[in-house]
Amino acid sequence: MNILALDTSTDACSAALWLDGQRLERFQVAPGAHSRLILPMIESLLSEAGVQLKDMTALAFGRGPGSFTGLRIAAGVIQGLAYGADLPVVPISTLMAIAQGVFEKRGHTHILSALDARMGEIYWGGYERRPDESFECVIQECVTPAHGAPMPAQGQWFGAGPGWGAYREVLRERLHAYITDVDPESLPRAWDMLPIAAAAVVRGETVAADAALPIYLRDRVAHVQK
Repeated sequence: MNILALDTSTDACSAALWLDGQRLERFQVAPGAHSRLILPMIESLLSEAGVQLKDMTALAFGRGPGSFTGLRIAAGVIQGLAYGADLPVVPISTLMAIAQGVFEKRGHTHILSALDARMGEIYWGGYERRPDESFECVIQECVTPAHGAPMPAQGQWFGAGPGWGAYREVLRERLHAYITDVDPESLPRAWDMLPIAAAAVVRGETVAADAALPIYLRDRVAHVQK
């Protein structure tokens, strides 16, 4: 199974290849440069691996939540690639991708992912690692004020994502009984989306190119402070 994944949902821009379980990636933190970087990243990966887009089984992308502009870039690129190569697509939650990355790096199985949604809010979701090695969303993804973030019913959890940096004290005060530690530097990245996408392809959970749409969680795309 071969999969190409990309993500432009935050300040980070990344593309990655899954080639029968082997992974290659291009990753760069470059705010505002995603539209310039993402296609060269993809071309570089394909060239290094000696494969073409038509050799892919499926494509995957970070469908959100995240930056509105970044999500539109990712959806536009993935739709164009999928149409051109007649490939199915796996939309991947950026919050779940953060959880996957934390598990791979640190081994934590209960993760509260948070991205800074601006306007005093965060994008929030809670994930548990299941025996079949997939993640289950046990706290529904939402946009919420940090002081109102939905809490787990029980257990010990690891906090991850830039939302924990932007609202560290508020979140720690609210969730101190549940949180073991936090990593505000964890970002969604294509590398971590690949195993999620591979499992989704096996389960038949793909969509056509025209259904590869971003998930914003809210429709307020701009706010002017007075």
